[in-house]
Formats: sequence, structure tokens, C-alpha cells
Amino acid sequence: MKDLEWSESSLEDMAALDKGIARRLQRAVERFAETETGNVKKLQGIDPPEYRLRIGDWRVRFAADGGTLRILRVLNRKDAYR
Repeated sequence: MKDLEWSESSLEDMAALDKGIARRLQRAVERFAETETGNVKKLQGIDPPEYRLRIGDWRVRFAADGGTLRILRVLNRKDAYR
């Protein structure tokens, strides 16, 4: 299992969401940290590398540093890549 580290921006993103959606996203991130399975893609043209985890209409952007997942942002798909 990888450790999770939530950035200030990601915590603000989660706080702005409906509690049910936030809970669903948090469970999905924790499940990914344990099993490393999910709809994950590496984002192109970003250095250092970032990845996105797709959960319905939501995107969780993160960076993987060894045994730690740094959650950078939690955004709706329409805002995730701007």
C-alpha cells in the first residue's frame, strides 16, 4: 500500500464538493493506493510526470514518488486539463 499525501489544493477541492461525492472519491483514491488498479493514465507533456485517476466525471491528478501518492487536484472532467 502506498502512502497518501493530499496537497492543500486537493483538500480545498474536496471541501467544495458534495459530501457524498467527496466520500466516493476518497474511497476510490484509497482503493487505488492499496491495489494500484483503476483507470489511470500518464498525462502527456508534464515534467515531473503526473497521472490522472478517472472516477466517473471526476479526475484526480496525482504524482507518484516512490511509496507515496501526492494528490494534487480533484476536479470535474471539464476543468481538469485547463
